[in-house]
Amino acid sequence: MGRSFKLPDLGEGIHEGEVLAVLVAVGDAVREGDPILEVETDKAAVEIPSPVDGTVTEIRVKPGDLVRVGEVLMTFETDTATAAADAPAAADREAPAPRPAPETTEADKKPKRPPVPASPATRRLARELGVDLSAVTATGPEGLVTAEDVRTAAAQSEAPEPDAALEAAAALRPPQSTPLPDFDRWGTTERLPLRAVRRATARQMALAWSQIPHVHTQDWVDLTELEALRRKHREAVAARGGRLTLTVFALKAAAAALKRHPDFNASLDVEAGEIIRKHYFHIGVAVDTDDGLIVPVVRDVDRKSLRELAVELAELVDRTRRRKITREALEGATFTITNVGPLGGGHFSAIINAPQVAIVGMGAARMQPVVLPADGPAKIVARLMMPLVVCVDHRVLDGADAIRFMQTVKSILQDPEELLLAMT
Repeated sequence: MGRSFKLPDLGEGIHEGEVLAVLVAVGDAVREGDPILEVETDKAAVEIPSPVDGTVTEIRVKPGDLVRVGEVLMTFETDTATAAADAPAAADREAPAPRPAPETTEADKKPKRPPVPASPATRRLARELGVDLSAVTATGPEGLVTAEDVRTAAAQSEAPEPDAALEAAAALRPPQSTPLPDFDRWGTTERLPLRAVRRATARQMALAWSQIPHVHTQDWVDLTELEALRRKHREAVAARGGRLTLTVFALKAAAAALKRHPDFNASLDVEAGEIIRKHYFHIGVAVDTDDGLIVPVVRDVDRKSLRELAVELAELVDRTRRRKITREALEGATFTITNVGPLGGGHFSAIINAPQVAIVGMGAARMQPVVLPADGPAKIVARLMMPLVVCVDHRVLDGADAIRFMQTVKSILQDPEELLLAMT
């Protein structure tokens, strides 16, 4: 008997994905857990395992297709016992795939009523949207309520008062773009699909720019002494598999500055009217890849040595560029560093990676003439200078805060002894 396999709920906030590869063909025999598809969701590529033992009878997707949670991807022929257990509840409903019993919490248990199958992330979303899971029509395997089911139920519930609805829409959506003209009137054109990474970046940046009032401050950092230290130790670090880049030093400087300025290591809860300070220091590092900008996270930066960070960052960057990074490795950052220096960039305006409240941007370091005070008359000397930008969320931080944070980072990077003291 045939059964259909739908794209499962892959995590909180994931509604769709792009098929990167189909790993099986019609007629292939598969075992439960065998990888059958590779799908890119948001910024991570994940393998989708087979939910059953059986034979592939139909494949409804191909590489490049955009699929949504709940959409049928392929069908299988299974044995009689499995098929009977998976019989559809209605004639017009696809046969569901088997799924382990999902977690339930005490808050989800109702007297004389079995718990509603839903993942912890879906339950949390239901609580946030005020949706009763028992009243939601499930579309997931074996009656599992998906996040998309919850959102559909929330959208169908009673609408708020007109003024409240307009206010909520303005807060949650970026401004609508103006209609495009017919470009074909002036010559030939081609249309390229907005792939998963670029699509996710577009959504995130539009959201951040439309909701966060950005304030930037810029300065120059003298890296002459730090560069001498880096050159002295880079070969020893390379022998251990690491790369002692300026970004590694920036990670330690940022972690030290975040400890001294805790409101930079925070998020704003608009609904609760609270600033959430984090007591951990997980820093995202923007990585330029062939598919777009991806931001893996280096965790517990304050607890790791420069050598450890050099090795870990090199491995993270390598996995990110090979698209072998896991979704978990992209989550949980409290602050972000973006370094355009390797590309030759200078000062630029960075966009905050919401829900963070600040970001640091590094440009290319270059030898420049600098006027230095001395015991006698001032003199002009050649120094290695790097442009640095700090951008903050003006709802949480002020321009003066940004300048103080900048001065902390600057003082640590300019003086290796200060860097050493900042690490203790």
